[in-house]
Amino acid sequence: MMIYPFISAEEAAEFIKNDFRIGIGGFSSVGTPKAVTKAIAAKAVAEHAKGNEFQISLITGGSTGDQVDGELSRAKAMKFRAGFQSNKDLRTAINNGEVQYSDMHLSHVAQDVRYGFMGHVDVAIIEAADITPEGELVLTTSVGVSPTFAAVADKIIIELNAHHPAFIKGMHDIYEPINPPYRREIPIYKPNDRIGSATLKVDPKKVLGVVCTDMPDSIAAFTKPDPVTTKIGENVANFLIDELRKGRIPKEFLPLQSGVGNIANAVLGGLGSCPDIPAFTMFTEVIQNSVIGLMKEGRITFASGSSLTLSDDVLQDIYANYDFFRDKLMLRPQEISNHPEVCRRLGVIAINTALEADIFGNVNSTNVCGSKMMNGIGGSADFSRNAYLSIFTCPSVAKGGVISAIVPMASHIDSSENSVKIIATEQGVADLRGKSPLQKAQTIIENCVHPDYKEMLWDYLKMTAGHAHTPMSLRNALAMHLAFEETGDMRNTVWK
Repeated sequence: MMIYPFISAEEAAEFIKNDFRIGIGGFSSVGTPKAVTKAIAAKAVAEHAKGNEFQISLITGGSTGDQVDGELSRAKAMKFRAGFQSNKDLRTAINNGEVQYSDMHLSHVAQDVRYGFMGHVDVAIIEAADITPEGELVLTTSVGVSPTFAAVADKIIIELNAHHPAFIKGMHDIYEPINPPYRREIPIYKPNDRIGSATLKVDPKKVLGVVCTDMPDSIAAFTKPDPVTTKIGENVANFLIDELRKGRIPKEFLPLQSGVGNIANAVLGGLGSCPDIPAFTMFTEVIQNSVIGLMKEGRITFASGSSLTLSDDVLQDIYANYDFFRDKLMLRPQEISNHPEVCRRLGVIAINTALEADIFGNVNSTNVCGSKMMNGIGGSADFSRNAYLSIFTCPSVAKGGVISAIVPMASHIDSSENSVKIIATEQGVADLRGKSPLQKAQTIIENCVHPDYKEMLWDYLKMTAGHAHTPMSLRNALAMHLAFEETGDMRNTVWK
């Protein structure tokens, strides 16, 4: 029996006032609210037409899809945003200075909210597949920061989405660490350890109402791997196979973490197709289509993450064959799926994507030419700093070759050379372990740089080597970026 009142999305939006701080459940464009945020955007447009101020601050666990970030950005309804994002309209608003954006490590979002670092949360909006007779929520395709927002917000709005069946109860493992100084270890010793509850407990007195929907998640279509991403996947897979054969990876193999996108899918495909690698598990943040395919083939035995970021046909296949997947999938809060302590304990092999890397192994994951925000740091540094092996991948060039992904100095640094062990492009793999800055530079140039830029970077290194521990020319360190900004092509770089 439903213990909460049913309300419309428009009625829910009326509870949202100008200058409210809103916490959104969901992670990586799935499991996010869809109807209420659209109604909030419509309210903003109406209020602006009357000459009234109406903007909110929004905190999320990860990217949210067009129903949240897109709708609110186009309606000029957001003034502040924190957490990962990937929406084109929001990105434009951030880079135009219309929305103030705070980029964050995803394992930090929940605790920073609980600590009060992110300000007071007025309303949490959370998507659920079911509501138990006791008023507890069965979440949908992600967990994200939902438990923390439900705990700290003054009020809660629930979107009950009939697109997801109630029988998925048990897929989620809801657990929040105690705040310091009373925090204990997180008792996960293998990826399938269950440590929390299957449902999200909320305070019934906080619930403003339930908005009923039947809407799929908005996941961009996955493109097929091209020759470049396929080659990167093969290079990483071959490197890990060699590490396994040399005994530097245990014979049982280790859990994998993989970022989002085509390169990540290509890497998983390469590993899954190799008979020398035993069936493996994943301890990751985002579970993508390729993971499900490898599960069906018996190559992945279990995956723990914070979201099922799947195309709708693959998600419906899981629901149709849930008896098979029931004991193979687990969704956790992102501060657990991305937790440094657990990552280091399990010996996770982390594979993430870089925008650019410099010849010393510093990685830029976020800012184009140092200033234009792309998506955000996400969970890459949560894993790379604490992984058994931290691997960053990227094509060696971008935009048809006018940009080199390998440069003398990264224009922005998200993961420093101290956290990055391996860099892989379609050209090859650079193993940076146990090397000095000069040796790292030589290894990266030799193995990862595109032929159009290799001689140029060798000239830079020859010009600077022997003068200091880290061979760098302050005059020339960003010369390739300047050449791109001035001429549109890094190949026009001239060293001074």
